[in-house]
Amino acid sequence: MKTTRRIVQFGFLTLTLVGVFVVKGNAERWCPFGGVEAIYTYATEGNMLCSLGVSNFYILGALLLITLLLRRAFCGYACPIGTLSEWLGAGAARLGFKPRSVPYRLDRGLAKLKYVVLVVILYFTWTYAELEFRVADPCYALLSRHGEDITFWAYVVAGAVVIGSLLVIMPFCRWLCPLAAVMHPLSRFGFTRVKRDEETCIDCGLCSKVCPTGIPVDKVDEVKAARCMSCLNCVTVCPRDSAGAISWGPPKAFGRSWPQAALIGIILVCFAAAVGAAYALPIPSFTRVVEGRGDLPAESAIAELEVYNLSCRGRASLFAYFVERDDVYELPGYLKIEAWPGPGAAPVHITFDPTQTDPDAISEAIMEPYYDAVSDIWRSSPFEVSGYDPLGLDGDTSEGEQPSPGAD
Repeated sequence: MKTTRRIVQFGFLTLTLVGVFVVKGNAERWCPFGGVEAIYTYATEGNMLCSLGVSNFYILGALLLITLLLRRAFCGYACPIGTLSEWLGAGAARLGFKPRSVPYRLDRGLAKLKYVVLVVILYFTWTYAELEFRVADPCYALLSRHGEDITFWAYVVAGAVVIGSLLVIMPFCRWLCPLAAVMHPLSRFGFTRVKRDEETCIDCGLCSKVCPTGIPVDKVDEVKAARCMSCLNCVTVCPRDSAGAISWGPPKAFGRSWPQAALIGIILVCFAAAVGAAYALPIPSFTRVVEGRGDLPAESAIAELEVYNLSCRGRASLFAYFVERDDVYELPGYLKIEAWPGPGAAPVHITFDPTQTDPDAISEAIMEPYYDAVSDIWRSSPFEVSGYDPLGLDGDTSEGEQPSPGAD
């Protein structure tokens, strides 16, 4: 079982590294904690934080479902920080550096720090509508392409996690991880659990010694602790596992044990479904509704555009600035923007009243310079609408077929 879990960990870590360093993808858009950070801004404004996408919500949903079914199995099988921390501890043990044990009461006290970390992160993120945790995010420091947004403190925290993992078993995951704080309430009600049969158990205590989160497995009939990662180390080490002394699966009332393959299969299916849904059921990551025009007219139309240089939330706000202009290119019939900011040509849907404006006027407003009377300056538009030819040199393309929006 342990070897199988290592293979799964290696697979998820490799997928992450290839996505970041080979494909040059944005790992933050597939981080479940990004969904937690973005939920307030999206619920109140309809907008995602910069660098995040609605894919974060799908992955977060998959994670919460996994937690309800398998407790914190994500930590033990798929989380890159959890994998690196565990491997570092295992490597130190092989070199003769035995991890130090932490007294149970101290361990439980330190575990409450993750809630403090979560509250602090969400307070500053939701207050300033920016990914404030980036400045000290060890995952971002270890698994990013180290651009200008990486700070010195991120490296300091990442280094502390590395050193701590050599001395204590998975300290960040147990005591400081904000995502663990999010999972904890649901994990407490997780459907599956490790079960111990008192009649066949010989009370050797090995199951408790190998538990990475310090659960006294040998003292309970069923492991219901929210911090259980379903790593199944306790099952692997049990000398009486073949006799059913330790098993994993649904509650005893259901009377059956499940193989580790079922656990891995559930994780893979949930995440695969989340990725598929992110592409098949895209929702806009930037929405702007004109104040006072919430009710659509009897007849409305949607201009489906591809806009270049609409790369993030900040650019999307600037985009809305040009659409909502009040000069000669003003759009009296504009009602709503739905956009999927990202690299390349970003899909944009603009709902409008066809009796007052048209797609050409919308494209013109997006691309023409805007005179800001308040600041007394001209603002050049950084945007370009694919297929729009203001001089008519390429013919009328406003009726052309438009692409469907992407996942983010």
